[in-house]
Amino acid sequence: MWNGVFNKSMYKKNITVPKTARYFVLGEPGEQITTVWFVCHGYGQLASYFIRNFEALQNAHTLVIAPEGLHRFYWERFSGRVVASWMTKEDREEDIIDYVNYLDLVYQQVMQSLNAPHVKVTVLGFSQGTSTVCRWIASGKASIHNLILWAGSLPQDMEFSGAIFNRLNTYFLVGDADEFIKEAQVKETEHLFLSKGMAVELIRYQGKHEIDENTLLAVSEKITAGR
Repeated sequence: MWNGVFNKSMYKKNITVPKTARYFVLGEPGEQITTVWFVCHGYGQLASYFIRNFEALQNAHTLVIAPEGLHRFYWERFSGRVVASWMTKEDREEDIIDYVNYLDLVYQQVMQSLNAPHVKVTVLGFSQGTSTVCRWIASGKASIHNLILWAGSLPQDMEFSGAIFNRLNTYFLVGDADEFIKEAQVKETEHLFLSKGMAVELIRYQGKHEIDENTLLAVSEKITAGR
């Protein structure tokens, strides 16, 4: 009977394999693009649906990129709605390496199609996606200007480099009726920001655990005005 302990003849090995991944795009890549948003969904979502939250940002000069978590599964039992996640507790370190490499590849492919030196990059992580984008920024190769952490928290086991994060314009957004984040967690996350030496603007809005369009547009205006 399996008791959670490997016997003397069993051990784990990992192997890196080619994998086909996908991401979704709003806008038309080209030299006219001056702003790119990379938006990472939360647990149990798909990028094809998540990206619809950002249609209000669309214009001739803006590109929205929604990568999708590499782990897809059925939300209920063995059929029906398919969703995705970025990682679980099983083989978590390998999963983190995989999605950081994947996000780097998405970034490289997108930026190669643009007039990159003149493009401003905003990264948004929602819910589980907040930890995802933090780890990507810390370990990846992307050049980023603005960071939006929406309805999530910092990964407490991660080393934050002031040199990387302090040069970003960072926003922490939480709805006043968020059913997954309590006020104590907001305060704890604020304290963690301060302890890591990160300058962050906390934005509260009326809403639940979701992307609020009016708040999104207001943050977008802040980013544009801060150029």
